[in-house]
Amino acid sequence: METVAAPSQPELYFIVHNVRSAHNVGAIFRTADGIGVAKIFLTGYTCTPHDGRTPWTTKPERMIGKVALGADQAVAWEKDEDVAAVIARLRAQDTRIVALEQTNASVPVAKFTSDGRSVALILGNEPKGIDDATLALCDDAVDIPMRGVKESLNVSVAAGVAGYALYDTLKGDVH
Repeated sequence: METVAAPSQPELYFIVHNVRSAHNVGAIFRTADGIGVAKIFLTGYTCTPHDGRTPWTTKPERMIGKVALGADQAVAWEKDEDVAAVIARLRAQDTRIVALEQTNASVPVAKFTSDGRSVALILGNEPKGIDDATLALCDDAVDIPMRGVKESLNVSVAAGVAGYALYDTLKGDVH
């Protein structure tokens, strides 16, 4: 595991935890590239892109690559099954750990305020969300207000909505 150096300005990281769908992982990579996410941490059983060290790829690696359109090679990423270890390393670098989850304490992502620190946004399992043990490790929770009959968005779509809002908040780019 490489260490995460403290950035000179706040950065946005994604922690993609227990996301089984390679299609969703590929879409998250592509979205992260568009947003400007500094790094993606793939934790739990989340599948990984092709690492470039072997001439062949698995079916999930091929799906991630197909959907990501090369973003899986452009965005820095790391695999660690232990989400708590990733959170501890990021917290040691003064990164705020923020769950994208509807909780009693969550605030709408558009109302989240930055304190000048980097943010690691945890994206959880579809359809169960982020487990209670992982939620307990978070500093904050944000949600996306739902106005229809469904209670949530697809994880890759939610990553885009929340990611763009958080990036703008971190970088002071208010529209």
